[in-house]
Amino acid sequence: MRIGLREIRAMAPGAVLWDATVPGLAARRQTGEAVAYVLKYRTAEGRARWHTIGRHGAPWTPDLARAEALRLLGEVVKGADPAEAKQARRHALTVTELCDQYLADAEAGRLLTCRREAKRASTLLSDRGRIERHIKPILGRLAVPAVRREDVERLMHAIAEGETAARTKTGKPRGLSHVRGGRGVATRTIGLLGAIFTYAVAKRLRADNPVRGVMRFADQKRERRLSDDEYAALGAGLRKAEGAIWPPAVACARFLALTGWRSGEALALRWRDVDLVRRVATLPDTKTGRSVRPLARAACDLLTALPRSGDSALVFRATRGDGVMAGFPKLFARLAKLAELPADVTPHVLRHSFASLGGDLGLSEPTIGTLIGHRSGGITARYTHLADAPLLAAADAVARETLARMGEAEPAGAVVPLRAAG
Repeated sequence: MRIGLREIRAMAPGAVLWDATVPGLAARRQTGEAVAYVLKYRTAEGRARWHTIGRHGAPWTPDLARAEALRLLGEVVKGADPAEAKQARRHALTVTELCDQYLADAEAGRLLTCRREAKRASTLLSDRGRIERHIKPILGRLAVPAVRREDVERLMHAIAEGETAARTKTGKPRGLSHVRGGRGVATRTIGLLGAIFTYAVAKRLRADNPVRGVMRFADQKRERRLSDDEYAALGAGLRKAEGAIWPPAVACARFLALTGWRSGEALALRWRDVDLVRRVATLPDTKTGRSVRPLARAACDLLTALPRSGDSALVFRATRGDGVMAGFPKLFARLAKLAELPADVTPHVLRHSFASLGGDLGLSEPTIGTLIGHRSGGITARYTHLADAPLLAAADAVARETLARMGEAEPAGAVVPLRAAG
């Protein structure tokens, strides 16, 4: 019969009424007063399925149940399985659980970057920070299939407006973590979220990526470079800092100005990676992979003057222990204050200033990229072990100009070692 309100009210416990107009639609009452609308269908593979549409009452009526049953049967014809999809939604991971699973696989090396390598430890540390401080507080409780594009946009604007900014204690004594928001942080966090949902699609946890199509903030590239006056102030500050600030930190800051390296690369440099005779450093693990850097003579002179305790020791020692100098940002900030430099002068500004000086001197972009460790597309870069004469001359030219602007002169009478014949 065609199921109507009269038939629903007259149902006895245990009764099942099949609708005459929609195949598979039934009203079922068990031992209680509740009546549920159900749909019986077969999947494309021929498996019989039961799907509960809903309980009779607001909003479900016989007419609404018929309309919903027709819609579901249309999905079944297309190959869908409503009962299985409902079960999957019921047991779906939350965004918090998805993020934890993503980090576990990344830390185990099961997720590869675009260079077909496992993520570096520093990258994983940044990813974990963005997940714990920005993604989980806002989206963590949502089920993975329930996340929509609107939720991603809400997250992005919340981070940009500082809603997730906070100061939290770290595990170290008197340690504080300053969590800042802003557009740059929002853009990078949404990029990470896109990778996480790509991982979810690959694991068949949802069919699409809700991050795709979200308009992000423009990436604000840092184009800051030191002026001539700031170079002079930096030189004066470095000279004042000798004896007032931890000497390896002062030496590291000078080394960054002379080489244009990333601060993390210099702080992780070990003596076994340096060949002062050939004036070259081989960095086994950088942001762009293995990297070979030519060293200016002034940089070699700086390294020669440092105390050396063994090939495996760090070149720029920490104030305590054998680890990397974690307090270098604060020490550099003290140095910049001593030099009366603006607050926006950071180690990265030294890197950009080095590259800009190279451009001022007429060096080509590939040459500058080799000096500071940009990613190289040349296949011969994989087999480079020594820095050739033009690269060494280029490194010397930029370092010489840096010293001149800092009010210092390269030591005269430098001896240039020549290769023996044959």
